[in-house]
Amino acid sequence: MRLASFLLPEGHPAGPSDVPRTGLLAGPDHSEIVDLTDAAVGLPGDMSAFLALGPDALEHAEGASSKGAPRWGLHEVDLLAPVPVPPKLLAIGMNYRAHIEEMGHRPPSHQYWFNKQRTCVTAPGAPIVIPAVSEQVDYEGELAVVIGSRAKSVPASRWLDVVAGFTVIDDVSVRDWQGHSPTFTMGKSFDTHGPMGPYLVTPDEVGDAGSLRLRTWVNGELRQDASTDDLVFGIPQMIEYLTTVFPLEPGDVLCTGTPAGVGMGFDPPRWLRTGDAVRIEIERVGVLENPVVAEPTPAPSPVPARQNGE
Repeated sequence: MRLASFLLPEGHPAGPSDVPRTGLLAGPDHSEIVDLTDAAVGLPGDMSAFLALGPDALEHAEGASSKGAPRWGLHEVDLLAPVPVPPKLLAIGMNYRAHIEEMGHRPPSHQYWFNKQRTCVTAPGAPIVIPAVSEQVDYEGELAVVIGSRAKSVPASRWLDVVAGFTVIDDVSVRDWQGHSPTFTMGKSFDTHGPMGPYLVTPDEVGDAGSLRLRTWVNGELRQDASTDDLVFGIPQMIEYLTTVFPLEPGDVLCTGTPAGVGMGFDPPRWLRTGDAVRIEIERVGVLENPVVAEPTPAPSPVPARQNGE
């Protein structure tokens, strides 16, 4: 099953354009989307709230096509990130062996997690903005795990019990700002620096998440080409480690690390530039594409009118 979050276009007769909806991909080649928030189905429009309802909601969604809910072609709607506002957005560093080698490091003895502010999440197709304060913006294609139920002290053997599905994410990094904080948060959390999507794909469709091919292109040039079998710490170990300390909640997103081939790994580095296009493809999960643009120049502040006597 493939789930998505979306908006109707402005002026659509079926409802307001600023209210997020959840949808089920259907039709030939998954080219249509069934509205799960329609009264005929009655599921929440917020993906985290939907996932919190548990397996019954997923089963209910799977049968939505037969309940008379409206459906649209994907070209008729505006896709959002599958989880537009995740409760937590966590990422692990140095988790592909080849990437560790290109950075000149040794494999870590324990997992190294950091936080991306959830406000950085943006939609498939939306622009990645190069901030005016840096020219060292990098791409990082990654497999993301979406949590489906509250999870605390989950052993690695039960990791799949708490996973709703998988999606593609670009852990965009501002490398000079990344060094402003030992936790990386400042360089990982600029607006638009968490492109995600296009869909949440349930585990039954993905199969073995420990053996997925991941590729990243910049302007059609292949930069990253790896398999998740190169992970130092696998997804079961990630979930066990995190939930030892704090609970994971429905809608939380875990970025599982990036393979070799990031811009910083070249000599000289190959940073993203205005006009670039980034494409990340993970087999059985999806394709995420985003253009790169410069931060708009702010309009000058109006000069206040002079008052009489000034």
